[in-house]
Amino acid sequence: MKRAEEETYREYASARIDQLRRVAYLLCRDWHLADDLVSIALVKLYRHWRRAQRMESLDGYVRKILVNSWLDEQRRPWRREQAVEELPETPVLDPDPDGGALLALLNELPARRRAVLVLRFYCGLSVTQTAEMLGCSEGTVKSQTSRGLDALRPLASRLETT
Repeated sequence: MKRAEEETYREYASARIDQLRRVAYLLCRDWHLADDLVSIALVKLYRHWRRAQRMESLDGYVRKILVNSWLDEQRRPWRREQAVEELPETPVLDPDPDGGALLALLNELPARRRAVLVLRFYCGLSVTQTAEMLGCSEGTVKSQTSRGLDALRPLASRLETT
């Protein structure tokens, strides 16, 4: 990669890293895994930077890499670290205590539904854009959105009463 191309890659990555990290956190609900997913996505982007920078929607392309990396991680549970009884370090506190309950509810959804809801409502993507990103039909996005929201409503009503 030429120096000029590498510089544009660095500028793009540094400008988007916080947003990508938040999207990854909403998907996986673990800041450490979110950082890993962002790293994976940025490495993949770096490998294909020449082609990627010519794309119409570079942000969409990177989000697609991020979501696909997370879904890949969900399909391969044996690749994740194992939990231990005693933690080696102090855990990181939830950075958003007010939204933590809602994020916990989101965490109860299956991976695909969670991805659809995050892309539709957090990232603000249309049904068409979400379908393209996940490689499925628009009808699948609509049904996953509906089922995800239907599953969240009774759980959210319990939050309001407590």
